[in-house]
Amino acid sequence: MKYRVVPRGGEKISIIGMGSSVIGAKPQEEIIATVREAVKSGVNFFDMAGGHASIFEAYGKALEDCREQVYLQIHFGANYTTGEYGWTTKLEDIRKSVAWQMEKLKTDYIDFGFIHCLDEQGDLDAYMKNGVLDDILDLKKKGVVRHIGLSSHTPALVHRVLDMGIVDIVMFSINPVYDYGQGDYGIGSASERQELYCRCEREGVAISVMKPFCGGQLLDAQKSPFKRALTKNQCIQYALDKPGVVAVLPGCGSLAELREVLGYLNAPFEERDYSVISTCTPEDTKNKCVYCQHCHPCPKGLDIALMNKYYDLARLGDALAKEHYLTLTQTAGECVQCGHCNGRCPFHVDQMKRMREIAAYFGR
Repeated sequence: MKYRVVPRGGEKISIIGMGSSVIGAKPQEEIIATVREAVKSGVNFFDMAGGHASIFEAYGKALEDCREQVYLQIHFGANYTTGEYGWTTKLEDIRKSVAWQMEKLKTDYIDFGFIHCLDEQGDLDAYMKNGVLDDILDLKKKGVVRHIGLSSHTPALVHRVLDMGIVDIVMFSINPVYDYGQGDYGIGSASERQELYCRCEREGVAISVMKPFCGGQLLDAQKSPFKRALTKNQCIQYALDKPGVVAVLPGCGSLAELREVLGYLNAPFEERDYSVISTCTPEDTKNKCVYCQHCHPCPKGLDIALMNKYYDLARLGDALAKEHYLTLTQTAGECVQCGHCNGRCPFHVDQMKRMREIAAYFGR
């Protein structure tokens, strides 16, 4: 397993986590076995916005001897007071649901307490008016909630909450369908969504990824806008390449699906290469680097994708990006303009020109 660090807190999070949206349909013993296999494989990040209330008791049993080794995303607004999943902005219902979830999970603290599923301004207004936001902030002061998060599908709303300066992590839907402006949750243009990812990285707000397979649409050639099926490995790599992302959380519905997802860790580059999506690139992303590394390896050994990422972030005001660039052992100034990268870039980026721009911008 590989891990990435949550900037505000320093927790080391497994790049592949586990969503719980579908596994609740399984018998309890199967849920327990799957969660324990995940932990054994190095997964330490679990999202608890499940479709079934049954997951909480099963997770509590699965994690009772390793609670301190894992991190849980618990959602304020995911309502299980009826015994099944529901959504609410009512403070008392949220308090009851969260208390019930914590009891079943056998925990007295929440690693990441999420303001759940805010997609419209009215949702945020309701959370504030009903005192839910103040309640979460109070729980953080008391140490019950370690970090405050936000789950949303709407870039503009995420920006509003980021402006408030209260969240350390955002759970967002990232996949090529949504980023290319398609599907029910393809909210915002490709450039708007990319700007959100860059802002999160610039401000030290981590991103955990939901819906990486677009509900299975990307895995089905008949349903995919790319007219061919992508693999789970390609979708995971796509999400992990986005700025700010620390983890991808697929909804694993069985032990077999968990093992399939974990296969990403040993998959060769060719099996993770998602450059086929370049055939449907939106106009506002053409000729822009997406850090996919398809242009690698550089004959001079330059990390072209990483240098592009630091350049884009630095121009957006990320001071740390400049520092990171200047610590690279090889920089854009060492580019020999051989054209190897240009010939391989599926998104038609003039990387030779970019290397000259980057070297001029950073001075090396």
